Amino acid sequence: MKGDTMTRNTGATEKGWNFDNSYTRLPEKFYSSVTPAPVSAPALIVFNNPLAEELGVNAQELQEGDGAEVLAGNKIPEGASPLAQAYAGHQFGHFTMLGDGRAHLLGEQITPEGERIDIQFKGSGRTPYSRGGDGRAGLGPMLREYIMSEAMHALGIPTTRSLAVVTTGDPVYRETEQQGAILTRTASSHLRVGTFEYAVRYCSEGELRELADYTIERHYPEAGGEKNPYLTLLKSVINRQAELIAKWQLAGFIHGVMNTDNTTISGETIDYGPCAFMNTYDPKTVFSSIDVQGRYAYGNQPYIGGWNLARFAEALVPLLDKDDEKAVEMAQDAISAFGDLYRDYYFSGMRKKLGLFNEEEEDKQLIDSLLGMMQKHDADYTNSFLALTYDNTEDLVFSETDKYNDWHKKWQERLERQEQSIEEARKLMHKSNPAVIPRNHRVEEALDAAVSKNDFNVMERLLEVLSTPYEHTEDKKAYTEPPPPSDRPYQTFCGT
Repeated sequence: MKGDTMTRNTGATEKGWNFDNSYTRLPEKFYSSVTPAPVSAPALIVFNNPLAEELGVNAQELQEGDGAEVLAGNKIPEGASPLAQAYAGHQFGHFTMLGDGRAHLLGEQITPEGERIDIQFKGSGRTPYSRGGDGRAGLGPMLREYIMSEAMHALGIPTTRSLAVVTTGDPVYRETEQQGAILTRTASSHLRVGTFEYAVRYCSEGELRELADYTIERHYPEAGGEKNPYLTLLKSVINRQAELIAKWQLAGFIHGVMNTDNTTISGETIDYGPCAFMNTYDPKTVFSSIDVQGRYAYGNQPYIGGWNLARFAEALVPLLDKDDEKAVEMAQDAISAFGDLYRDYYFSGMRKKLGLFNEEEEDKQLIDSLLGMMQKHDADYTNSFLALTYDNTEDLVFSETDKYNDWHKKWQERLERQEQSIEEARKLMHKSNPAVIPRNHRVEEALDAAVSKNDFNVMERLLEVLSTPYEHTEDKKAYTEPPPPSDRPYQTFCGT
């Protein structure tokens, strides 16, 4: 690598920016230096004050004066070094060259706590990787990402976050004319499985090694002291992704576009285009309009996670061992652990949702039986767990069945066998079962009010409710209701 990648820093500016640009110290094949394209009339729409405080930026300065100009890319903050990252990826199973086609990484903010956080604009104009696109984004999709990413953060699911959305004053043309907008996104980094797929195909082995060394230094420094740091890197990423996808499943979250370029090395959720939360429990649930085969259905997410990580393992093979055959064996052994890791995280989380502190052999059957009843009776996933949390049997659509009565008896016996009291079990369930999730119809209601009527009150109220999902308060009850019946299935779109 080009010297020490992680220690340089210029000090905080008046607006609180405290940039470092370690990514620019990687070989230039990994990025293109490019400035955001100016916009005509930027206006700040939504700003995340708590996140600004965590980042150490001056929230008041960014919400007043030329703050909108800065958050639109018209004025580049002091110390920033804008670039577009190069990467590739398997999209719906097919490999393609990609890169930031409408995003600009400003640099890495060094927070007051010493954390290194990427600051990225999304929808900020064309780059060398735009592939014919205009590099812009519409207001609706950017607000959707803001809502969904902040809701995921509040649920305790690792995710990129959203600092601000500005409108640009310029139209964006998709199926219809839309208001242009730019999202300011933060992340532990924007390194992806697709970054490594790009490196192994288009860069030298030395450059691949530099990328891997940079990744270890930034995300997995403990691997640096291992005998085989690249094998430890692989195992660490596999573990984080297993934990992340388990958390998706436990919350009923459906990503919608689990391509390898949307699989982060840090283990954070990224890209909120066609995502949505499941209402009635069905493993085959798909919302994305482009996922016509159901490749990324709710029940397939763990399998796709393993497939994506296998592509990461393939990219690391040249670094694992000089003997190709031995390197492939190492990669295969590492990947084979994903399934067990995922299941351990998933069933551990499910036990908590049912108030179980310890593990018993029959737990899997207890969990599978409950989910089977939910599926058979089209039960709401989130609200079914809420009914169990409060012992509101009447709220379960399958409560009058003999199968449920038998299941409930076994569950109560299971609770009584553990050392912890029933009261302690209820507390665990309260902490593990959210009162609210970003219900799709509520998100659409907020987006329609904001985009069509310029009314942001609905979105602000929704964000407030979603910020404390595990507080089971009376004011949240209206937001727990599933959507009214509809003849048309709910669909989401990538919003590009």
